[in-house]
Amino acid sequence: MKALADEDLREAVRTALAADPHLAPLDLRIGVLNAVVHLGGRAPSATLRDRAERLAAGVVGVRGVANRIEAPGAPSPMRTIELSLDRPRSEAQ
Repeated sequence: MKALADEDLREAVRTALAADPHLAPLDLRIGVLNAVVHLGGRAPSATLRDRAERLAAGVVGVRGVANRIEAPGAPSPMRTIELSLDRPRSEAQ
């Protein structure tokens, strides 16, 4: 299966977030680099912040999500990026 271009993944994530009635009104920034989605902006709750991350991660072709959405009670936006790699960690080093 051929990997989607970053621009196509960005559009797919944008469409997924826009389809959610709780996330659509938020002014979230979406960037994609090497199939890793970068989310930014502000959310009124940690629940919505996490919801955006789950939706983005569920888009076919996304390898990981860097969630830098600020929200009350949420972890620091500079948290670790979660990646889904095809090969074991020991082979990647």
